[in-house]
Amino acid sequence: MTPHLHQRYPDLARTLPHVRLGTSPTPVRRLASLDTVGADIWLKDDSEFGDGGWGGNKVRKLEWLLPDALRQGRMTIVTVGGLGTNWGLATALYGREHGLKTVLALIDQPEDDHVRAQLKRLRDSGAELHFTHTKARTIASAPYLLGRNFSGFRPPYFLPAGGSSAVGALGYVEAALELAEQVRAGELPEPSHIVIPVGSGGTAAGLSLGLRLAGLSTRVVGVVVNDTLRLDESTLSKLAARSERLLRKRGARLPEHLSPTDNLDIVTEYLGPGYGYPMPEAATAQALSADREHMQLEPVYTAKAMAALLDMNAHGRFGDGPVVYLNTNGPR
Repeated sequence: MTPHLHQRYPDLARTLPHVRLGTSPTPVRRLASLDTVGADIWLKDDSEFGDGGWGGNKVRKLEWLLPDALRQGRMTIVTVGGLGTNWGLATALYGREHGLKTVLALIDQPEDDHVRAQLKRLRDSGAELHFTHTKARTIASAPYLLGRNFSGFRPPYFLPAGGSSAVGALGYVEAALELAEQVRAGELPEPSHIVIPVGSGGTAAGLSLGLRLAGLSTRVVGVVVNDTLRLDESTLSKLAARSERLLRKRGARLPEHLSPTDNLDIVTEYLGPGYGYPMPEAATAQALSADREHMQLEPVYTAKAMAALLDMNAHGRFGDGPVVYLNTNGPR
């Protein structure tokens, strides 16, 4: 299937390459067992996205990032994440399928069964792992990691945590256009809000821009789950603006006075003690989602976002709704 971005802006088919890594659209359904108070809750299940060894929201970003790296003749991706990084694993697995080596700088986070299982997957993925432990040491080691991974005169393709670059965020511009098509097809009502975890910002920034392009009035509610990065509204707005400028530069004829970020709300009350630390409300949300809706969440990102949604809904924060929960989890 041709990406919605290419359908809507045909000039991008020539200037902005895309590789299909998952099957779309991802399914939507009402979570009737979870919306006993407040607005109706719907699910857009991006855990189903990804046809390879990993799924979820990172794969949508890689559909645009991998061909961009290949277009530039890069042979290695250098990126960063926590010890249990979903992003790093998805990059290693899908990059390997396309002939790209992945080098990961890993920052410490609290270790539990989830993180230990992920570390094993990372070791098995073929990625080159560097345990840099802290943000400061990761920054200090960057020149070394970049310098030793040149291919001839070509530097490696560097990506920030989560792949949240102007190109990576296009994965969720595309997802927003996909959601709009599902609304038009009557698969779900137009949502008043869509709730997501915010770990690096690319998903939130892409959605905020994509929903505006699609003509939906839906607000993006980003639940911050990472306190190691600056993830406020201003930062994510700037990322959305960079993606907008990239689309214009590559030939997309966007509306002249598009404001991609006036539909973005960032909430920080559901982080708990910090990135990767357990939170009782998240554990409850994880159990409810599994027991009532057979939906698998994990404790670092998606369970905290669901805890936020349930609490905000119980307090009437979404009005009449409906509200969509975007499940970004992706184990295979």
